[in-house]
Amino acid sequence: MSDALSETVSTGEEPPAGGAHAAEKKGSFFRELPVLLLVALVLALLIKAFLVQAFYIPSGSMQQTLEIRDRVLVNKLVYDFREVHRGEIVVFDGEGSFTEPETVLVQPSGPVQRALQAVGGFLGLGVPGEKDFIKRVIGVEGDRVACCTDGKVTVQPAGSDTAVVLEEPYLFEDDQRPFCEAGATAELCPPGSPGVLVPEGRLFVMGDHRGASRDSRFYLDDANNGTVPVDRVIGRAFVVVWPLDRAAVLRVPGTFDGPLAAGVVAVPYALGLVGALPVVALRRRLRRA
Repeated sequence: MSDALSETVSTGEEPPAGGAHAAEKKGSFFRELPVLLLVALVLALLIKAFLVQAFYIPSGSMQQTLEIRDRVLVNKLVYDFREVHRGEIVVFDGEGSFTEPETVLVQPSGPVQRALQAVGGFLGLGVPGEKDFIKRVIGVEGDRVACCTDGKVTVQPAGSDTAVVLEEPYLFEDDQRPFCEAGATAELCPPGSPGVLVPEGRLFVMGDHRGASRDSRFYLDDANNGTVPVDRVIGRAFVVVWPLDRAAVLRVPGTFDGPLAAGVVAVPYALGLVGALPVVALRRRLRRA
């Protein structure tokens, strides 16, 4: 009987094993939560700084390809391994080349709104700065770009004697603004006139909504023919991610194939192969374990 009593008392004093384990796991989670949040923040900042950044479309200069308030992802790494190609949509810092912003940002009045805007900008989720632009690359260094032949833009690649007429079904509105090497009027630029020369290390960019885009055509009288330095390019916009019903990959239009097609660049593929080797090795090791 004493044995039975002893066993009963002993059982009553010991806490349930499952409850203790659950409480310990819960406490461990809350202790680790700040570390997890810090790691997530650091990873987000690293991704924004070096790999991919979200970009908000503040104006209608790229309609109908990109609508106001669309969000795109910008690949910030791609141009570290290859040149910018014609037809790609790029985000760039226009300071020093594009002096007039397309949108004027309204500063929030309240401290909470200002704080949220600052955090959003810090993480790459907020409205871009007034000096950030998004345009389509029409000409690269050595090209000659002009308008208009049959109402269309032409691009004469470096080393070629023939100008290629661009078929641009992606345009929302085409104002057919004339420009060429001689100036920016229809009288100075009859069809077939030599185009504006794109200097070395620079890009000639235009919006898809030509009637609402302040692009290279508006700065032709500067020393660099309205072009943008390649080293001011932040990255390539490659996909629309928001709103979901407009999600789409931003491909290079077919008009930039043929004589205007970029050469195949092997470097990114070689780097991809090198980067894949550790992954393959790890998978094999896990299978053996």
